[in-house]
Amino acid sequence: MENAIEITNLNKTYKATKRTAAKVALQDVNLSIPKGSIFGLLGPNGAGKSTIINIMAGLVIKTSGQVNIAGFDIDVNERNAKASIGIVPQEINFDPYFTPFESLDLQAGLYGIPKAQRRSMEILEMVGLADKRDAYVRSLSGGMKRRMLVAKAMVHNPAILVLDEPTAGVDIELRKQLWDNVKVLNEQGVTILLTTHYLEEAEELCDRIAIINKGQVVACEDKDTLLGRIEGKEITFVLDRDLDTLPDAMSGFCAEIKKKRKLVVRYNPNETNVQAIIEALQSAGLGIADITTDQSDLEDVFLQLTSSAA
Repeated sequence: MENAIEITNLNKTYKATKRTAAKVALQDVNLSIPKGSIFGLLGPNGAGKSTIINIMAGLVIKTSGQVNIAGFDIDVNERNAKASIGIVPQEINFDPYFTPFESLDLQAGLYGIPKAQRRSMEILEMVGLADKRDAYVRSLSGGMKRRMLVAKAMVHNPAILVLDEPTAGVDIELRKQLWDNVKVLNEQGVTILLTTHYLEEAEELCDRIAIINKGQVVACEDKDTLLGRIEGKEITFVLDRDLDTLPDAMSGFCAEIKKKRKLVVRYNPNETNVQAIIEALQSAGLGIADITTDQSDLEDVFLQLTSSAA
């Protein structure tokens, strides 16, 4: 099995009520999530990310289409599909009168795991909460509660872990600790599906990224390929002499003098070769002391794709 999750022609339409009109939440969504990968699912608020996750979790009934989790169709093998996936929700939800150890032990029992096979202490150590084993959950910090959510999702040893905005409201240090835990899980063979509003996280962590907008997938590619889709790039030349006006040789380019010796050129790599810009500068008798480029990042691609699909 090459893909941990296969979603084919998935549709979801919420029916009209007395107060609301019918709403198309998902429209012909197709996604293939490779086994052992960290896969990013990105999109604006209301794009359909949580609907996809809730369908996989069995909390929302799809209108049509097919969803396979670890090779199990969620309609045909619902129990096996649910056992193959662990969901880390956005909302923090615990019984405040249980300890972390008791919470994990109870969760394992709900999955039918015999006491002798439960890994509650091992999982607490993995998420850095072993020393909080017997503290009440209500006494934990927000970051610790986030890690507890990950721990609860891992009690049945799922092959796939779904993280729905897991670092929302978490400070930088705790966010890093959480992602260190996620990387360890991935190295152990767990497939990670991540939704996040922190695009720098997706850019750093993910192997493959899909962008969804208004219920439709507008891009699904390897991270490097996706970053290469940005239309506009910027290159800065530090010249060997001062410039007061643009030389005639640069009239065909989108160029701007930032400082006396600094020239910024914006260009589309699909239409303009950097060598052509360099040759134009040299033909004007200008020497180049330094060159720096502004690499496109995931935020640029995200904004470009979601705005073009608007």
